[in-house]
Amino acid sequence: SAPSLLTSFLHSNKMSEVENTFRKFAIYGDTSASGNDMTGKNFSKMCRECGVMDGKAVTSTDIDIVFNKVKTKGARTITFAEFQQAMKELCSKRFKGKSPEEALQAVYALIEGKEPGSVGATKATKVGGVERLTDTSKYTGSHKERFDESGKGKGLAGRQDLTDNSGYVGAYKGAGTYNQTH
Repeated sequence: SAPSLLTSFLHSNKMSEVENTFRKFAIYGDTSASGNDMTGKNFSKMCRECGVMDGKAVTSTDIDIVFNKVKTKGARTITFAEFQQAMKELCSKRFKGKSPEEALQAVYALIEGKEPGSVGATKATKVGGVERLTDTSKYTGSHKERFDESGKGKGLAGRQDLTDNSGYVGAYKGAGTYNQTH
């Protein structure tokens, strides 16, 4: 009784880790997602980032086929139960030669504790001429007026000529002196 209790505890602990990962990937990139169901795009991302899809035994086509096979007809997402079914389908392809139970454990070991990464996200480069082009201290003319001394943009104030409603002509040197002399 004790060994089976231990294995069921480990299994439930593993499942909660896998379910945690499932929820993190389910809400990735969608602010309105509840985390209870996952889109095909996020399922594909999860399989790619966790190493379930290796490009040889399991390809992106296999991922799409399995996703469409396990989801409810007409639905665009899969639940966690359908996700588990998908993993059962994929594990035998990914780990050939292992028993179905061992293969499933191996797939879950790949998935647990993972989080969606920002792989392929655009990063600012500082290579070659780019650094000179983005240095606001070297700007001249009207472009120079768009930034303050620290290099931070002034926004709309830097792009528009703000009107002076003082009543004086633009370049008049004695602006504001009329009340002092009269």
